Amino acid sequence: MLYNTTYTNKEDQNAIDLSVGRAYGFLERIKLGGIGSKRMIIEEVSPNLSHITNTISDTNYANIELRPRGILILINKGLSNYTWVIPFYHLVIYKINGSSIHAQGKYIHFKNTRSFKENKRFFDKLLAIKVKFDQQYIF
Repeated sequence: MLYNTTYTNKEDQNAIDLSVGRAYGFLERIKLGGIGSKRMIIEEVSPNLSHITNTISDTNYANIELRPRGILILINKGLSNYTWVIPFYHLVIYKINGSSIHAQGKYIHFKNTRSFKENKRFFDKLLAIKVKFDQQYIF
């Protein structure tokens, strides 16, 4: 699900909270060692996400925020902000010359730059939380 979060909308916020859970509290954030990534450079997006990236040769940036049952990818386009909500059961991560996140028939590929390398601990944490979430549903 993709939301325009430039302005606060209670209906969108409630839908996000239902999909991936409410944001972590202050103590939980400290225990996890932070819940947000540093900003990363977007190299490529799927055609159905191309409308939320800058069409000019401007650099596109995104951040990732952890939630109890998924992640939020926060994308900036000029003065507009978009949030892509991905529950853990949809999330697939590939590490190919950077990182690529796939879900719901869409994908976003991050460049392998210095800022991406600084997020290695964050991606390790994300994968550990996803594995812990997936272990609840082993049959």
